Amino acid sequence: MTRLGLGTAALGNLYTEVTDEQARATVDAAWERGIRRFDTAPHYGLGLSERRLGAALRERPREAYRISTKVGRRLEPSHAGGDDLANGFAVPATHRRVWDFTADGIRRTLEDSLLRLGLDRVDLVYLHDPDDHAEQAFREGYPALERLRAEGVVDAIGAGMNQAEMLTRFVRDTDVDVVLCAGRHTLLDQSARTRLLPAALERGTRVVLGGPFNSGLLADPGPRATYDYTRAPAELVDRALLLKEAAERHGTTLRAAALAFCAAHPAVTTVLVGARGPAEVHDCAQQFATPVPDAFWRELRDRGLLPEGDLP
Repeated sequence: MTRLGLGTAALGNLYTEVTDEQARATVDAAWERGIRRFDTAPHYGLGLSERRLGAALRERPREAYRISTKVGRRLEPSHAGGDDLANGFAVPATHRRVWDFTADGIRRTLEDSLLRLGLDRVDLVYLHDPDDHAEQAFREGYPALERLRAEGVVDAIGAGMNQAEMLTRFVRDTDVDVVLCAGRHTLLDQSARTRLLPAALERGTRVVLGGPFNSGLLADPGPRATYDYTRAPAELVDRALLLKEAAERHGTTLRAAALAFCAAHPAVTTVLVGARGPAEVHDCAQQFATPVPDAFWRELRDRGLLPEGDLP
């Protein structure tokens, strides 16, 4: 299994449409580059990402890859019409999301995911964004995942969020195998370093890092770039441009540095990247394999662009 994984929100038409052919070519390119970890969720395009990923992997040897999906947002049919762009996805609003971290909701959501994927099992299931549902997630959702793991329905369980604090609670207070932390250990945000990553090392919990580019700013900084899925604040754009200039002075790229920073922490087992097409997959794989000079990291520390101790 590679340390680089493919996140598939874009295959659910995140922001703009992706064709079925483009989605299939994206997964094929990931396979060509040796990527064998794939992550999806019902949330991504109201199930479209799961359907497309399952179709692209269906003829691959099942033992050759690992796939994860998520629970917590149950999909129910809707006749409201319109599209799902209010939630970020360019798909018809054929379903609505219902927050559900109950034991029954967890099982029903996973069963529906397996139908969309066309698979009889997934390897890993995360509780997805339980930020506003902590009590139910810990009291009902997590025990339900424990039972699924004990029954052999899934190999591993975890939680996936865009914050570090509640993930630290999952690491310390439960027996999760993995946590997926998106955007909180990057060149622009190191909030996971103080508690989450040390706790994961102490407990032996694997950490998957998503959002290594903070949804776009660290891939291509500029006034129209996004940070955490909204327009990037000017001060963060300026900081990202400083990082890009430093990378270029040392003969590397900001994208390579962003990926290297995520992968360097000893608690991190996988870095997830999103891609809308084969070209982005090939670029991410190339950047991930590109060494970043030590002098670049020393410059960032000396200029205060990275905290002391955060050098890879």
